[in-house]
Amino acid sequence: MPIYIIPVLAVISVALVVYALMPAGNDDEDRVKRRMTGRKRGDTLGDLRKQAHESVAQRVMQKVAPIAVKPVMPKNSAEMSKLRQKLCSAGFRRDNAAQLFLASKTIIGLAGLLGGVLFSWMKGYSFNDAIGVVVLGIALGFLAPNIWLASVASKRKEKVRHGLADALDLMVVGVEAGLGLDAAIQRVGDELKNVHGELSEEFQIAVLETQMGIPRSESLDNLANRTMVDEIRALVAMINQAERFGTSIARALRNQADSLRMKRRQAAEEKAQQCAVKLMLPLILFIFPAIFVVLAGPAALAFMESGF
Repeated sequence: MPIYIIPVLAVISVALVVYALMPAGNDDEDRVKRRMTGRKRGDTLGDLRKQAHESVAQRVMQKVAPIAVKPVMPKNSAEMSKLRQKLCSAGFRRDNAAQLFLASKTIIGLAGLLGGVLFSWMKGYSFNDAIGVVVLGIALGFLAPNIWLASVASKRKEKVRHGLADALDLMVVGVEAGLGLDAAIQRVGDELKNVHGELSEEFQIAVLETQMGIPRSESLDNLANRTMVDEIRALVAMINQAERFGTSIARALRNQADSLRMKRRQAAEEKAQQCAVKLMLPLILFIFPAIFVVLAGPAALAFMESGF
């Protein structure tokens, strides 16, 4: 067998493993479609293929994940807890979320290794240059999941932060109408499900924790720790302080909502002021050279034709 077949087969194997680990589809959407059409689960060929795909993915994960996790396993429980907190802030709360994330780092790192070897072999690099390319591929493979997780968590935090002011307004209306704080949080979570789904999900989890017997202050602290949003931490501290000193919850929530709206307006004004500075680079690199060619080009051509 030619030697160049080995890297190709290795890349194909890694691609098949990654494909097997990918989710097969949106189960909620499929369930809605089945309700609308009146079909039961497993009636169509697509459902059977989905079930087979899920079973293959589960079998692959049971064998691959424990082996792939070992090289990148956190050194202590504190690092593992920090990783789980990052995954929770990004919206991944399954028990095996940390295992899947760590396994993905190993798999993508191996893909970077094989890609670096294949690229170096195709370009005909020397041994020293090939070592550099392979190390770069491994580093990019290990860092890619971290970058992706940070990006997903940042986007989710921004969505939660964006919907918090509207949620507080609805919460004020509910509390002033006679609802308790827990009932108001539950109602706001139900009402915002189609508008701010991430914030609605966090509120519903907090309500479920309270219904299971966890004290409200602890469930709200868990909410702040899950989201890792400063505004929610301030809101939780304000609610706990208002309950401790017996002040009006509705007035405190209204003041917090006004403060959040002011901060959001100031952030929008700040971004608007930054537009002029950010436009300088494309103006200098792309627009000014074109204007210079249009204005000075005819004069330069006439000057060259005159013989000077």
